[in-house]
Amino acid sequence: MKKSFGPKTLIYPTPVWVVGTYGNDGKPNVMTIAWGGICCSQPPCISISLRKATYTYGNIVEKKAFTINVPSDEYANEADYFGLVSGRNVDKFSVTGLTPVKSDKIDAPYIKEFPLIVECKLLHTVEIGLHTQFIGEIMEVKADETVLGTKGLPDIEKVRPILFSPEMRSYHKVGAYIGDAFSIGKRS
Repeated sequence: MKKSFGPKTLIYPTPVWVVGTYGNDGKPNVMTIAWGGICCSQPPCISISLRKATYTYGNIVEKKAFTINVPSDEYANEADYFGLVSGRNVDKFSVTGLTPVKSDKIDAPYIKEFPLIVECKLLHTVEIGLHTQFIGEIMEVKADETVLGTKGLPDIEKVRPILFSPEMRSYHKVGAYIGDAFSIGKRS
């Protein structure tokens, strides 16, 4: 028998992503989010959802660009911190000692120390309720060479992204490899 929980933000996995933007003054800022995912394959797009009250919300509206920075589990403390304070009041890069880098394709910074970066230009804005969904077209993906796998692409076990459990408010690591997609089902 299944237990009913009603309408909640209870789904797995939920990514821990750090969104990078520039303020009107050119100051780099980052904010941790968990409401996001791939939303289209052609053109390649990512969706993220933010509350209007955030500093990052205004930056995306103004600059029409943002980065998605995927922290490895070794940066869990910094990723959590980025969601605890506002860039209106704090220079998060100074506090954490991490390095902002200007993106090549868009007007937004990324975090040098994080292993996987996605540069997005704002494509659509959708008002949902408490959150606004920003859909960004992926203009560039960058990965540290140390996280590339045998096929020359980022390897999830080397990136070691952080997962978030929304209702439990806890962070987790990625589990082990279980098989190749579009393949293991053929055994059924």
